[in-house]
Amino acid sequence: MKQKQTRVPLIAVINTGSTSTKIAVFNGKELFFEDKITHSENELKRFKNFKEQVNYRFNIILNHLKKQGIDPENFDVIMARGGLIKPVASGVYKVNKQMLYDLEHAIKQHASNLAAAIGVRLGKSKIPVYIADPVVVDEMQEIAKYSGHRLFTRKSIFHALNHKAVARKFADETQQDYNRLNLIIAHMGGGISVGTHQKGKVIDVNQALDGEGPFSPERSGTLPAGDLVRMAFSGNYSEEDMLKMITGQGGLVSYLGTNNLEEIENNLTKESQKILKALAYQVAKSIGEMATVLKGQVDAIILTGGLAYSSLITDSIKKRVNFIAKVYVYPGEDEMLALAQNALLLWQGKLKAKNY
Repeated sequence: MKQKQTRVPLIAVINTGSTSTKIAVFNGKELFFEDKITHSENELKRFKNFKEQVNYRFNIILNHLKKQGIDPENFDVIMARGGLIKPVASGVYKVNKQMLYDLEHAIKQHASNLAAAIGVRLGKSKIPVYIADPVVVDEMQEIAKYSGHRLFTRKSIFHALNHKAVARKFADETQQDYNRLNLIIAHMGGGISVGTHQKGKVIDVNQALDGEGPFSPERSGTLPAGDLVRMAFSGNYSEEDMLKMITGQGGLVSYLGTNNLEEIENNLTKESQKILKALAYQVAKSIGEMATVLKGQVDAIILTGGLAYSSLITDSIKKRVNFIAKVYVYPGEDEMLALAQNALLLWQGKLKAKNY
């Protein structure tokens, strides 16, 4: 995108989740409008797969924009949440036919795969559409990809957008260069990813989508492999049952029947306190593991994501890892703002989009 200085751009941001669709409009760096549309299970069950939801979600976005008096033709840039495309380096990518094809035919279907297609439809091929730091950002060093068996390779799937946004925010606030820092960042949301950032690259991270690391509000994380295999072949569970056990019905949902941290802390019991401390314990262990990747040369540890609002969790982690490096807390995850900031940098000519 060529640099334009005469005015600030009107930016649309689209973020599709499993049960929600988020739309935001930014006038430069200022938020003009934001809405989150929640989809009930009854609304979505009529669709066989995520691909069939494109028209449905597109029309919802269009109606919400019209209610605000916003004409999509006035957008200068459209930013979409990145889906499960092929592994890529960190950065901003212009949506093209190959990306749309890969999203539609992705091995693993996820709601995030819809955002780019909706963005293209909204832009009518006249407005450029981009994604930034999708979950498949892969900067892992080769040695980190060995799993322990030749049929399995460790993959890089994590909360790349928030990891990178928080890392840059920390670097800006401390007047340092992200590309010269060694950081360990723990994103703690519905899933938890703990990444090693070495001089601007995430050289190791747990596969947070469905396989490794600490348990989270709804994911089981790393489970005892032998017990998992025996359970899978016991005849008592289907493949779908097992996958839900790992993602969706694991973690806090399994132990406490809910993934709502606020609800848990408002009704805290001795048992639920133990479970939250166990979650923090596992995050701390993962941080310690990543410290060895950096050979102890850690400039800072950052805790982020929705769970970082909980002082019970963050204090428990700090007590175990503050001997490694100073711990900073950036609660929440503002994916919409992070995407808009990438669009603004493109508009200002401070960032160049990559080809997919």
